[in-house]
Amino acid sequence: MAPEENPGTELLLQSFERRFLAARALRSFPWQSLEAKLRDSSDSELLQDILQKPSGDSVTLSESTAIISHGTTGLVTWDAALYLAEWAIENPAAFTHRTVLELGSGAGLTGLAICKMCRPRAYIFSDCHSRVLEQLRGNVLLNGLSLEAEITANLDSPRVTVAQLDWDVATVHQLSAFQPDVVIAADVLYCPEAIVSLVGVLRRLAACREHQRAPEVYVAFTVRNPETCQLFTTELGRAGIRWEVEPRHDQKLFPYEEHLEMAMLNLTL
Repeated sequence: MAPEENPGTELLLQSFERRFLAARALRSFPWQSLEAKLRDSSDSELLQDILQKPSGDSVTLSESTAIISHGTTGLVTWDAALYLAEWAIENPAAFTHRTVLELGSGAGLTGLAICKMCRPRAYIFSDCHSRVLEQLRGNVLLNGLSLEAEITANLDSPRVTVAQLDWDVATVHQLSAFQPDVVIAADVLYCPEAIVSLVGVLRRLAACREHQRAPEVYVAFTVRNPETCQLFTTELGRAGIRWEVEPRHDQKLFPYEEHLEMAMLNLTL
């Protein structure tokens, strides 16, 4: 049956692509023979596009099925996390052999992708919600990574830490312990209060490395409200933080929704 005859088919296949093919290594799958059979089929355009997506190491997530659960939105994966993960995979040198601090890690997809594909020296997942932190620890272990405290840590893997970090109360002394070379965050610009808190913690991160090179900071966000984005740039200016928009990268792994506009900021503290 052609896709136009059954709109539900296309939605089902897009969901399959996003939740399965983009997250699992399928090197042993008979791609060439299947693609040859599909190429001449009148209803194979969507499947053919899926087959041309790259596959790599796997990332497995346990996450909530509800957008809001346990009083937080951090238990699900948002599109900005997908965007940042894909950007990281295309730009591994930004993370290789470096210490990465992620602010507001949520379900952990971005960090897990970086740990598996970009070879960081150390990776610090952080969040302030106890249920999110519990899920993060579980997802780290689910993907074969060990937490730093475990003596069985794989020497070929990065040192992984899951840290409780409240942006409003984190001190320069606490942040100094992380010593990140790179700081990342995805989809954390959802309200004015979060923006002010984020810029505040970025200022303290810069201050705790006074005699060293400031960390590179990458923030990915969905443009839902132009006023919210304007507030972010205004707060950055007040804090003396310079920024520039990163060029958009090509979509290869994840089918972002058309009504969502993505942007990447490269902050220089």
